[in-house]
Amino acid sequence: MPAEEPCPAPFPRPRLNPEAPMTSAGLPVSQERDGRTWRIGTDAEVAWIATGTSMGRTITAAIPPVFEAYATIVLPYGGEGQEGHDRAVLGLLTEHSAGQPWWLGYLDTGADDIVFPHAPMVTLYSGWHYVLVEAGPEQAATWRKSGPVSFWKGALPNLMFPADRSWLVSTLWDDDWSCIGGPAGLVGKFLRHPDLQARPVALGQDATPPGHQAL
Repeated sequence: MPAEEPCPAPFPRPRLNPEAPMTSAGLPVSQERDGRTWRIGTDAEVAWIATGTSMGRTITAAIPPVFEAYATIVLPYGGEGQEGHDRAVLGLLTEHSAGQPWWLGYLDTGADDIVFPHAPMVTLYSGWHYVLVEAGPEQAATWRKSGPVSFWKGALPNLMFPADRSWLVSTLWDDDWSCIGGPAGLVGKFLRHPDLQARPVALGQDATPPGHQAL
């Protein structure tokens, strides 16, 4: 197999919500919504992602190499069929991780709903900032609202993983596909789902879906 060509490193983007403080590994932070209190995550919750990923075109640009299987899932073009896509993704993940909380990460692009705009943020990947909140699939499906100027399409968070870290779904800022790592059985269900355009990916392989471009 030929060696992977190096991918130029993008410059870290500035924080687009400077009023929101950065998190630390210190005291827990919480925010109010829907009549209850939600735990806001810190860099400690995503340290396993930060230390296990590196820039490039392989799956480990988004997913640490700690899982049994990996795949990419192409997002619907132009948002057509987005609701069905989101339902399929959440349905498979919920079936696998029923009864446990999930960490939901909302990327601060400056144009998208990050759900808790004044919450502290964590830093991942190329210096990108996320609001990370402990919630579940119901909140993943309903919290985010997209508008006509939104960069991100659909309701799903940019980052999702359960408390036991048995899987991870991450959609990077510039990509029009999501990356997933998890048990072979779960990833296989994504590959076979009729409403999802999923493709298996091996470690070290260029993860860019055919016909798409990694920026």
